Amino acid sequence: MRVKDMPPNDQPRERLLSSGATALADRELLALLIGSGSRGTNAVELASHLIAHCGDLRGLARSDAHRLMSVPGIGPAKAARVIAAFHLVRQAQSEPERRRITCSGDLAAVASPLLRGLSHERVVVVVCDPGGAVTRKTIVSEGGSDHAPAPVREIITTVLTSGGSSFGLAHNHPSGSLDPSPADLEVTARLSEAAETVGLRLLDHVIVTDTAWRRIAA
Repeated sequence: MRVKDMPPNDQPRERLLSSGATALADRELLALLIGSGSRGTNAVELASHLIAHCGDLRGLARSDAHRLMSVPGIGPAKAARVIAAFHLVRQAQSEPERRRITCSGDLAAVASPLLRGLSHERVVVVVCDPGGAVTRKTIVSEGGSDHAPAPVREIITTVLTSGGSSFGLAHNHPSGSLDPSPADLEVTARLSEAAETVGLRLLDHVIVTDTAWRRIAA
C-alpha cells in the first residue's frame, strides 16, 4: 500500500505533525526524509530495507552515497538527502566556537563532532587565541580507513593565517582503537617543534573514536 493511501492518522507526516517526531519509528522518520518509495515498495518499506542494508542507524550514518545507492530504489537524490541530514546532525552537535581549551578533554569535545561517525580518517585543527578560547576549527586532511596525512606545514600555516597563538590537533580512528601509531607519535613531535619555531604552542593532540578519546603525549 502506498503511504498516501493509508488512513491519515497512520501516515508518518500527519502523525509527526500531530504527535511529534518521537511518535514515529526510525523507519518512518527515514521515510519522510527519502520522500518516496519505488515501484512496488512504499517509502516506509524502502526505509526499512535501507536501515537493514546498513545494519543499523549508526551504520546508516557512516555510509557513503555508493553504499546507499546499492539499495534498489535509492538513487542519487535520496542518498544525498540522507547524507546531508546526518551531516547536519553532526554540525548541530558541534560545541560553541568560543569554548575554551583548558585540557585534553576540552579539545576532544570540540573536535569530536567533526570526527565521529566516519568510516575514514580525518585530521582537524582547533585554533585558539592567547586565552585558549577557540577561534576556529577546520578539517586539514582526509584519508583512508586507517591513515590520514597530517601536513605539518599546512597546519602551521592554517594557525598563523587564522591569527591563532596556540592550537590543538585531533584525528579519528574508525577502527575504534585508541592506540597511537608510530606516525601519530612522529607527527606530534614534529608539530610541537615546528610550532615552537614560529612562536606557536601545540596544546595537545588527541585520538577520537565513536565512544572515547585518548591524548597523544608530545
